[in-house]
Amino acid sequence: MTTPVPRGGEAPVVDMRGVTISFPGVKALDSVDFRLLPGEIHALTGENGAGKSTLIKALTGVYDIDSGSITVAGVEQRFNGPRQAQDAGISTVYQEVNLCPNLTVAENILLGREPRRLGRIDYRAMNRRAQELLGELDLTIDPGSTLGDHPIALQQLVAIARATAVSAQVLILDEPTSSLDADEVAELFRVIRRLRDGGTAVLFVSHFLDQVYEISDRMTVLRNGRLVGEYPTAALDRVQLVAAMLGHELDLLEEIEDTDTGSSRRDETVLSAQNLGRAPAVHPTDIDVHRGEVVGLAGLLGSGRTELARLLFGADRATSGRLLVNGKATSVRSPRAAIAKGFAFSSEDRKGEGIISELTVRDNLVLALQARRGFARPLPKKTKDDLVQRYMQALDIRPRDPGALVKNLSGGNQQKVLLARWLITEPQLFILDEPTRGIDVGAKAQIQKLVTDLAADGMGVVFISAELDEVARISDRIAVLRDGHCIAKVGSECTVRELTALIASGSHQ
Repeated sequence: MTTPVPRGGEAPVVDMRGVTISFPGVKALDSVDFRLLPGEIHALTGENGAGKSTLIKALTGVYDIDSGSITVAGVEQRFNGPRQAQDAGISTVYQEVNLCPNLTVAENILLGREPRRLGRIDYRAMNRRAQELLGELDLTIDPGSTLGDHPIALQQLVAIARATAVSAQVLILDEPTSSLDADEVAELFRVIRRLRDGGTAVLFVSHFLDQVYEISDRMTVLRNGRLVGEYPTAALDRVQLVAAMLGHELDLLEEIEDTDTGSSRRDETVLSAQNLGRAPAVHPTDIDVHRGEVVGLAGLLGSGRTELARLLFGADRATSGRLLVNGKATSVRSPRAAIAKGFAFSSEDRKGEGIISELTVRDNLVLALQARRGFARPLPKKTKDDLVQRYMQALDIRPRDPGALVKNLSGGNQQKVLLARWLITEPQLFILDEPTRGIDVGAKAQIQKLVTDLAADGMGVVFISAELDEVARISDRIAVLRDGHCIAKVGSECTVRELTALIASGSHQ
């Protein structure tokens, strides 16, 4: 497929020059330039904390800029809020669909702009107009249907139809594919290309590099709040892009390959699960985890990876089998019992089962240790401060402000807070379920390096990831799951291609 070239000679529809924004203790944007041309799909890339979200919020009037200029369609602007930006032709669709599921599709598309007759909403006219807008995107959605009855992918497309209803010159899509499967992504990309071909400038933000290369015409790379460069997508290969995004942190991935994970300790078994199962999600499974090794769990969504991890941690009650901890039969019937045995578990649901968003970084970091001590025995302030400082530095949590609300941190830094919370308890076994999901390449490399370092120091690790190359890179042994069965156990020499073949075959070994 030939990628259309942005229309030559046209002035940028968005031109940001020398934009600087500072927050207490951190410069979020440092003299950043950014251009967006009519009729192009432009990817904004960079690791978490690079300044992507700040730049978007500066453009849409959420943040006021300290210095610099923002020009839209040839007019210098100083937006006081998103409504002014929208009036100037800039619409944004966020990762979380910000619509009303109890209203109809038409009501959501034209909310606040409903056609009226004799002082009342004209529902026929509203449905007709919504149908026209959906038709312009080749979407066959009943405008009179309730939005909440549709899957997230269609709700995302309705949000785009709403954004285009205001004749937007600029459409900003912030992580629009994070909850979509491959077919839904393909449909979304069809709609984006149709908008692009109609002259709309699309700003696309995603941590999925494959999608960036598939959909974008040009890209801008940010790092640590500064502009690295602006490139035609076809002129920058993946290695060059990752190097531009990470700088010196690219070396971390190479260090992972060379890490010695303490093989002398691997004759000591931390955990042995024998015939452990919970019908029908997990069939009886044997799995051993030794000191100083990483055991990966590989498989497709629904294969039983998370369900097995929850059984190991006592979050769910097993219906068969037993656990041996340090060689002794042990009852682990609850997370509290697991923690008492020196287990730690980082859930894949970072927001729902991980961070406490309204608490500070400091309070989130010491939560597990304080819970183990009991809240009748509060940690001394000096002990707490020393632990927080040490682990924020060790895991490179940014910004280095213990008093910041954890909800204001980037996804990668929130994940580091969760890992630090458990590391403070000094566990002998760490179960990590999708610890790198939804975070940028830089934070991902740091977390992978941390996992291999923990194993090198003698900790047993269970590692789950949907990305097979990640599992293959850092695991010493891998258990392959399919439909609740452990179908194979392989060593670190197993390649991604071989893992894929095993999962696809479905044969039990």
